[in-house]
Order: sequence, then C-alpha cells, then structure tokens
Amino acid sequence: MPAVNTAVVARDTLHQLARRENWAQQEAGVIVVFAIVFVVGVGLIGLWISKLIKKRNAKKAAIDV
Repeated sequence: MPAVNTAVVARDTLHQLARRENWAQQEAGVIVVFAIVFVVGVGLIGLWISKLIKKRNAKKAAIDV
C-alpha cells in the first residue's frame, strides 16, 4: 500500500492550477490604459497608412498627367 495517495495529490494539484483570480477585474485601471493605448496606436497606424495612400495616388496622378 503506497504511503502517498496519488489521487489526493493530483486533486490538490489540479485545484491549485485551476484556481485563478480575476486580475483584470482587480486592476481595471491597467486594462483601461491598455485599451486607450491600443485605440491611439490603431488610429496613428491608420493615419500613417492613409497618408501613404494619398502620396501614392498623388504621385500616380502626376505621372499620368
């Protein structure tokens, strides 16, 4: 008979792994900052892409004329 019951050890280990705290709920300010930075970043990338497209179209129009 084993001295350690492996079923109990496995259950306790699984319980420790499955037990999670809701970090996002505890740190709501950090999530808001991440969201704002993401939105600003996407906006800046969109602005940069639109400028590149306008430059390309202007260059193409100048060549065609």
